[in-house]
Amino acid sequence: MEDDDLAQIRAKRMAELRGSAAPSGAAMGGLPAGLVPGKAPGAGSGENDTEKLAQMEEMRRTMLVQLLDNSARERLSRISIVKAEKARAVEDLLLRMAQSGQLRGKISENMLIDLLEQLNEQQGTKVETKIKINRRAHDSDSDEDLLAGL
Repeated sequence: MEDDDLAQIRAKRMAELRGSAAPSGAAMGGLPAGLVPGKAPGAGSGENDTEKLAQMEEMRRTMLVQLLDNSARERLSRISIVKAEKARAVEDLLLRMAQSGQLRGKISENMLIDLLEQLNEQQGTKVETKIKINRRAHDSDSDEDLLAGL
């Protein structure tokens, strides 16, 4: 029952966003789209751009909430803390897959792990960590003096 209510709320919100994002010329007193009465062209477009970006990010988050279960969402958020660009790439891939109809249900954590492994294999980002320790030799080492007395 909550899913139906949530879907209705989302549909209503999307309709509002579409309506506010593209005002018609007649509604604005015959002005072309993007021009606001009393403002010079280009003035306030920064606010409009940031508002559009915020709306797009909100839609993106909403879609990801629908696609991922809680454990997968937590894992992706932990990845974004460490490697934000990698998390963004995974999110983009998930959204493209959902839009093309390749995803059937919610993505579990194990499915997300498999997807991450596939991405790593494709990108060839298998990095081997090598640790090299350079020890410095000291001319007068106090430990040698202590051991000599034993």
